Amino acid sequence: MKTSENDPAPDSAPSLFEHGMSAPAAPEAQPLTSHPNRVLAVLLAACVSFALSQILVLPALPALARNYNASPTTTSWILTGFLLSASIATPVVGKLGERYGKARVLTAVLLTFCVGAVINALAPSAGVLIAGRVLQGVAGGVFPLAFGVVRDSFPRPKVPGAISLISAIFGVGSGIALPLSGVIVDHLDVSWLFWLGLVALPVAVAAHRWVPPSPRGDGGSIDWAGALLLAAVLASLLLGVTQAPSLGWGSPANVALLGGGSVLLLLWIRLESRIARPLIQLDVLAQRTVAMTNLTAFLIGLAIFAGFLLLPQLAQAPAGDGPGLGTTATVAGLLLLPSAIGQLLVGTFAGRLGVALGFRSTLVLGAALTSGSFAQLSVIHSSPWHLMLGGFTMGVGASFAFGSMANLIVQSVQGSEVGVATGINTVVRTVGGVFGSAIAATVLAAHTGSTSTPSGDGYTAGFVVATAAAVSAILSALLVPTRHGR
Repeated sequence: MKTSENDPAPDSAPSLFEHGMSAPAAPEAQPLTSHPNRVLAVLLAACVSFALSQILVLPALPALARNYNASPTTTSWILTGFLLSASIATPVVGKLGERYGKARVLTAVLLTFCVGAVINALAPSAGVLIAGRVLQGVAGGVFPLAFGVVRDSFPRPKVPGAISLISAIFGVGSGIALPLSGVIVDHLDVSWLFWLGLVALPVAVAAHRWVPPSPRGDGGSIDWAGALLLAAVLASLLLGVTQAPSLGWGSPANVALLGGGSVLLLLWIRLESRIARPLIQLDVLAQRTVAMTNLTAFLIGLAIFAGFLLLPQLAQAPAGDGPGLGTTATVAGLLLLPSAIGQLLVGTFAGRLGVALGFRSTLVLGAALTSGSFAQLSVIHSSPWHLMLGGFTMGVGASFAFGSMANLIVQSVQGSEVGVATGINTVVRTVGGVFGSAIAATVLAAHTGSTSTPSGDGYTAGFVVATAAAVSAILSALLVPTRHGR
């Protein structure tokens, strides 16, 4: 049964996660867990393991290039391969969780992630490292699995708060990863960037022991043809976007990648609309709530990942005659720690505020705060406190936005579609992030002179682009319907 974001709250007094939310009803056979906070801790640890691994390498790419004597193009695949794998695996893992049980699939995904971490830490070459990162990207499916476990097995009043925290932890993990990466690059061997991934090993054990079994699907076949075609779509589009700064957006190779991906997308839509059991029900994606929430996720992801690229580079850019602060990688990362703090603080009560105001309202609020952060950075970004203030506001806005998106999706789809629908929302956010980092890199490259250092105007232009994306997110969030469909 579907419910509205504005359903009235029950009279019971809420605790931290008991927000009085009338969440979507779970299946009648639902096995409610008697230890929701313990299960939530496991799910949060699983998600933060993935988030850390995704972002840790971003500030470390130059150091990894030196360590493996690899070109910048080859080194970029350490991030690109991970993002491609995560984007492709996320909806498939969500579907596998619906069929075989989310707890079982979550444990398997975390163990696979750990195998990838060992391969990465011991990699003798950049090629082996990229292969390990592709294997680790499978863990992108932890987010739809976590949302599904919460919906299936948590008491209904605890669902919105738990979903908001899981959504916020993505940004929290990213915010922690940036300063942690700087410390490792400046003071430790780069292999520690990947040994840290083994924190997922005890999490996998805990998931096996404590995450309750969830309702399983009817055993029907999985649309592997649709999954493979979707993988080709995402690979073509993401390759085109990530390689655009080096190839050129209008180069024949890049046009072929982006154009080919668009054609494959049309073919995938045609395939999914013609088979009885598609990977993704297109009518679910076409629902106005789902469609507008996904569009907002893309735009917010674009803005925030542009910020993740711009802020550390600005902090480490030469001071004095240069545009930056001249800090080390460690200090640059620490300047972004307020972003993680903002997301963690808001994540603890975003669900409660969403119940009180409606999750569309908190989504709009999140987009507005994000746009405000980049508007501030567009005007002033010449001292550490400017970056810290902008990062904190961005983190608060992201936490409101991400938590609202997940709750809106979960409320709007049937239980059997939660894994795939939230997975697609995660993919859309990731794709937006890829666009954001690529566009920011292109803007900086266009403002780089003979000194090979982007000018101050380049950073300003990058922040303006992020502001425009976040303002557009406000408009798309306003198009998410309320209870009465307005």
